[in-house]
Amino acid sequence: MRRTDVVVVGAGLAGLTAARELTAAGRDVVVLEARDRVGGRTVNHDLGDGKVVEAGGQFAGPTQDHILALAKQVGVDTFPAYTHGASVYVHGGRARRYRGDIPPDPLALPDLGIAMRRINQLARKIPLEAPWRAPKARAWDSVTFESWLRHTTAGSGALDLVNVLLGSAYGGSAAGASLLYSLWYIAGFGNETTPGTVERGIGVTGGAQEFRFAGGSQLISQRLSEELDGRVVLGAPVRAIEQDGDRVAVKSDVDTWSARHVVVAVPPALATRISWRPLLPPQQDALFSRMTFGALMKCEAVYPEPFWRADGLNGQAVFRNGSPICSMWDNSPPDGRPGVLMGFLGGPQWHTWAARPPRERRAAVLRAFAAAVGKPALSPVEYFEQDWVGEEWTRGGPTSVPGTGVLTELGSWRDRPFGRVHWAGAEHSDHWNGYMDGAVRSGETAARAVLGHD
Repeated sequence: MRRTDVVVVGAGLAGLTAARELTAAGRDVVVLEARDRVGGRTVNHDLGDGKVVEAGGQFAGPTQDHILALAKQVGVDTFPAYTHGASVYVHGGRARRYRGDIPPDPLALPDLGIAMRRINQLARKIPLEAPWRAPKARAWDSVTFESWLRHTTAGSGALDLVNVLLGSAYGGSAAGASLLYSLWYIAGFGNETTPGTVERGIGVTGGAQEFRFAGGSQLISQRLSEELDGRVVLGAPVRAIEQDGDRVAVKSDVDTWSARHVVVAVPPALATRISWRPLLPPQQDALFSRMTFGALMKCEAVYPEPFWRADGLNGQAVFRNGSPICSMWDNSPPDGRPGVLMGFLGGPQWHTWAARPPRERRAAVLRAFAAAVGKPALSPVEYFEQDWVGEEWTRGGPTSVPGTGVLTELGSWRDRPFGRVHWAGAEHSDHWNGYMDGAVRSGETAARAVLGHD
């Protein structure tokens, strides 16, 4: 059995951030990672010629101060997401160009405007650190987000457009999330001085999708791993964690470590698959088991150049009904060569299309791209998919979304230390929950908890 001060389980942004903070404070740390790479839910796809494109988490924006600061510290630059030109709204077999972040649907826009204003008003009433203490917490947690939207609006247009957002944000739909969780999630689209709003969550310029990272978002984790200088052990899935009061034994496929503290920085549902001695508190185990991931796949097509830009398009599109993807983005490298289109296939669309033959799914995705930007989209030089549901050490994405009743019944157990075990990960943050910024925040918080425990 090898000895150290702290074992960190998981080499994503949360775990690596925690390890970096603890190492800086003078603690001896080892990071155990099940995969053969670092980065967790961020991963780069090699395009050749030294260029990459993101196949996992990729965007950042205003009030995401922690991921932006960390990237700067490790020498990873940002560049703006491509926004020059018009976006496209595809609905009912018709493609319409528009500017801004809201699709031009005259039948849906009035209801959507009402819903957005009401959501922002209610979100301001949510205490981020304890949403179960909101004035109407139990009532809001007893209904789904979809039920509330149907009651608040007159037609289905607003619900359809909200589900477009949730297909990529939740990997699900409004039917699978409680109203309380959804309000809390949106309330976290800010920082300690700036309240969260729907607009910031869906926006590009001034919103959550404003920036990308030069060299791909995984580069941040790779730089962190280099700083940790041999402290990261790959191919070491943790199978068991045993506490005896003074020490914690962490058993992986590579070795067994004895530590004073452990930071578990893996998705909550995966944390329950570790063998625990003593067992996790039943409330914590129940909460983590019910923090199920959504379903998300990223589909990307590579072209010699971003041909849509010459036609006055920015590569962004929203698809309402009838398409395998819910939204599309220009995912080209900073210099625009090659051109890359990326579509989110999430939630109900994932359940419809993931089991179909890859060639059929590829053809359907490319037809959707072509409906937005033209026939040249049918002929990419490369096409690839990243199905996060099929990732053994993720099992879904992009975040954990609790259904009705979970927050008010069990939410207070989310971050509660279990003896000498502390928790980190994008789901363990009040601000930008499920985002890269949330992951970094949670790693910093877990490191402070460990230091405060000594």
